[in-house]
Amino acid sequence: MGNKTAEYLAISQQIEQLLVSRNLRGMQLLQQQLRPGYILRTARLINQCRGTVLIGTGFPVLDTFETDGPVGAIALYQLLEQLGAKPVLVSGNPLCSVLASRYRTYQISVNQQQNLPAIASAALAELKPQLVISIERPGFTANNRYANMRGEDITERCASFDHFLSLASCPTIGIGDGGNEIGMGNMAAFLGQLNITPAVTECDELVVADVSNWAAWGIIAMVSVLQGRDLLAGADPLAILQFLSAHGSVDGVTRLNTLTEDGLAHTEGEQLISELELLTK
Repeated sequence: MGNKTAEYLAISQQIEQLLVSRNLRGMQLLQQQLRPGYILRTARLINQCRGTVLIGTGFPVLDTFETDGPVGAIALYQLLEQLGAKPVLVSGNPLCSVLASRYRTYQISVNQQQNLPAIASAALAELKPQLVISIERPGFTANNRYANMRGEDITERCASFDHFLSLASCPTIGIGDGGNEIGMGNMAAFLGQLNITPAVTECDELVVADVSNWAAWGIIAMVSVLQGRDLLAGADPLAILQFLSAHGSVDGVTRLNTLTEDGLAHTEGEQLISELELLTK
């Protein structure tokens, strides 16, 4: 192993541990089972992209969407644009309509439960992604339904993104913070220890964090190391939260329209970004 690779791996593992340091929903358990260096491997997949990258996000809460997921998706979108790639945000309404006012989007239908593999195959053939990322999207349960952190069946309010990963011919990344998100199928052996209805959909690289949005900042920090430049310098999670809140987002834990992520003040995310910058300078 070269000195540079060893250095990168050490930074990656520091980021991996920082992202689950609060252990809000048991992600330390999963993090300890993942092969170390997953942040570095994920960052390398993103760093080499110059083509189309699909970023699926949006977790339905009541009749709207939660703040966790879209903030990180937008952060990754902005990163990919800086790298010269063509990111596309994939979600169902009402989130897709909100995102379409500022970003390239691809809409998937809510409560579409028939012909899902064919729909995903057609979209993949049309969009020809170089990479598919899912951040905080509900993943299929064992009976092809969707469940939230409370165990409630939310299938009728969900758009399905699972087959975009399972049928993709390119690498796939899953990001989650609870065990019921796309990608968590990689951790099937351990999800029974969590108080969750587990997801079964798998991915090539799984990234876990206390808050899914925070994983995006961790990945961006690692890409900064690979690029030799600070790509977190302009990070502004509050501005993204304000944009989403103005269009009806809610906190996934409190279900209130506040500038928070999973019940945590926006300043918590900003503090994490500061810690990531210290780790990667």
